[in-house]
Amino acid sequence: MSQTLSEQTIALVKATVPALEAHGLDIVREMYSRMFQTPEIRDLFNQSHHGDAGSQPRALTAAILAYASNIDNLGALAPAVERIAQKHVGLQILPDHYPYVAEALLGAIKAVLGDAATDEILAAWGEAYWFLAHILIAREGRIYGDQKDAAGGWNGWRDFRVEQVIEESSVIRSFILRPVDGQPVMDYHPGQYLTFWFQLPGHAPIKRNYSISAAANGETYRISVKREPQGVVSGWLHDEAAVGTILKVSPPAGEFFLPDHPERPVVLLSGGVGLTPMVAMLEAIAARHPDLPTFYIHGTHDRETHAMRDHVRALAEGKAAIRIVDFHQTPLAGEVAGEDYDVEGLISDDWLIANTPVGDADYYICGPRPFLRAAVAALSLAGVPSDRIHYEFFGPADELLAA
Repeated sequence: MSQTLSEQTIALVKATVPALEAHGLDIVREMYSRMFQTPEIRDLFNQSHHGDAGSQPRALTAAILAYASNIDNLGALAPAVERIAQKHVGLQILPDHYPYVAEALLGAIKAVLGDAATDEILAAWGEAYWFLAHILIAREGRIYGDQKDAAGGWNGWRDFRVEQVIEESSVIRSFILRPVDGQPVMDYHPGQYLTFWFQLPGHAPIKRNYSISAAANGETYRISVKREPQGVVSGWLHDEAAVGTILKVSPPAGEFFLPDHPERPVVLLSGGVGLTPMVAMLEAIAARHPDLPTFYIHGTHDRETHAMRDHVRALAEGKAAIRIVDFHQTPLAGEVAGEDYDVEGLISDDWLIANTPVGDADYYICGPRPFLRAAVAALSLAGVPSDRIHYEFFGPADELLAA
């Protein structure tokens, strides 16, 4: 990112950091309240991540605080900006949407901070907001252009038909999707996701991201969805989305992916439904880089919840460079170590450090937040550089991103 903000703006924004630490969450909640008065803007967001217990307001509060704290060192925010741009493209956020956010943010700052939000402070935050907005708009424009120009690519929402439904485990079901128009689909990097627009009875429009769980084939996409307790969309997909169901899909996006030409050993580490992007990566490695030292390490509860086990082992068959290790936290009666699973219990920090090449591997990690926090912390403490620790989590950005 180039640095063109005025020195006065930098000084004023940094001076607001203590106020943001004290009142940032109130400002963000007020901002969303103002934005959601416009249905067009409200429907861009995943409403399940909002409200008093929602994670998105806290995530945005952390992001705003990080921006203010690093306003004089914006290069530090480049990875976060790329992540945000990719999410925006998935949600089909366009330049016309940005003024609504600016108005809501500045109005919220004034409403919450009162007289402390002077005209100078508001002007500085306006300049800072639009500086970042223009960076995002430019990057998003390039991504939209790449998607449109790619073979099989498109912009906006495209209709896909469910071609096949596969029971992967007691809680995970895969859906093979083919475009209704019968035309090819664009390739993608293994690890990226699709964004879906659901219009379910009794609900406002709902957006969801689902990782693509297969390597690119130019014809179809596969997503693998866990039924979540009280999950509106996951429950609908499991109960209602039969063969022939039409779904609205935006193009593949995301900054978490395996590079086309991996330069180091790869460790694919997942918990639960976090295996979905890892299976796509493993398929790509087995097909294109079978001699790449690869460790596929997955943890789940037991045999019943273990998705894609046979498929994963078939991918590794005959490939000495690919090692598969499955952890079952609480094996069922009748499960056999060495057949149904490899190690009983959770994936421990000590096991991970002792059994994977921490000195030279790239780690790709996906799973529940506690799993991610533990894995990232363990690898960091073991001396793995941050640029070799790549992670994805389902839901909005949280404290991992803010850190």
